Amino acid sequence: MIKNLTLKSLPVLGCAILLTSPAMAALPAPVKSIIDAAIASGNDDEVKVAIKLAKATNPDDLAEIEAIESDYNAQQKIKLAEAEKAKQEELEQAGFFDNWTGQGELGAFRSSGNSSNTGLTAGAKLTKEGNKWRYNFRAIADFQRTNGVTTREQYLAAIEPNYKINDRLYAFALGQYERDRFQGFSSRLTASGGLGYQVIDNEKTQLSVKAGPAFRQTNFIGGGSQSSLAGLAGLDFSQQLSKNLRFTENATAYIESANTTLSSETALEAKLSNALSARISYLVEYESSPPVGSVNTDTLTRITLVYGF
Repeated sequence: MIKNLTLKSLPVLGCAILLTSPAMAALPAPVKSIIDAAIASGNDDEVKVAIKLAKATNPDDLAEIEAIESDYNAQQKIKLAEAEKAKQEELEQAGFFDNWTGQGELGAFRSSGNSSNTGLTAGAKLTKEGNKWRYNFRAIADFQRTNGVTTREQYLAAIEPNYKINDRLYAFALGQYERDRFQGFSSRLTASGGLGYQVIDNEKTQLSVKAGPAFRQTNFIGGGSQSSLAGLAGLDFSQQLSKNLRFTENATAYIESANTTLSSETALEAKLSNALSARISYLVEYESSPPVGSVNTDTLTRITLVYGF
C-alpha cells in the first residue's frame, strides 16, 4: 500500500491521520454528561470539581474541556453583572421603610459609678443600605425599680444618615437623645455632622473613623440648661475571631471647653444559631465636669440575648 502513494495522495493521508489521532478525539459522552449536570446544578463548586476531574482523567481532551470551562466562566460573569444591576435598580426604587435589617437585644445589666444596681436592659440596632445612602439607628434603655423607687433610668436613641462619597469616604449627620437621671441630666440633645472613612473593610475586619463639629444642649435634673459647641470623634471596630465569635469596640469623644464626654463599649458576641446570639459588653462613660453630686465615671456591664432580623 505504501508503494502506491503519490504526491497527490499525501494531503488526504495527513488529514486522515489528524482526524484519527487521540489528541483530536471527542470528549467521552459520560464525562461531558457529568460536566453538563454540574453546570445545570448551578453550584459553582461542583462545576470546578467536575472540570478538574475531567482534565485529570482526559488529558487528550484538554482543549475541549478548557473551551467548556471558558464558556461557563463567561456566562457566570454575565449572570453576576445582571444580578448586580438588578440589585442596584432595586435599591434605587426602594422606599424609606424598605430593606431595613437589624437586631434586637434583651438582658440584664450591672452598673457602678453614680449608681450601683442590677436591672433590665433592652435595645435595638437597625441599618438600611442604599446606592448612595446608608442609615443607622440605635436605641437602648436600662431600667430598675426597687421598692417603688427608680434606681436606674438611662435611655439613648440616635439616628445617623451617611452619604457615600466613594467606596470608603462618607459624609455623616447625627441626631441623638440621651436621658440619665443618675448622671444628673434629664435630657441631652446632640446634633453633629462631618466626614467618616472606612479604614478596613473585608470579610473578617471592619474599622471606620469619623470626626466633625457637634452642638449639644443639656438640661439638668436640678434645673437649668447648657448649650455648647464641641468636637466629635468616633471609632467603630469589628473583628470576626472565628465562625461564631465576634469582637467589637465602639468609642466616641465629645470635646468641649465646659465638659468632655468619653464613651467606650467593648463587646464579645457568640452566635448560638442563625438568628440568635449571646452578647456580653462593658461600657465606660466619663464626664470631665459632671453636675454637682455626681462622679466622673460610670461603668455598665450588660449580658444579653441578641436576635437578628
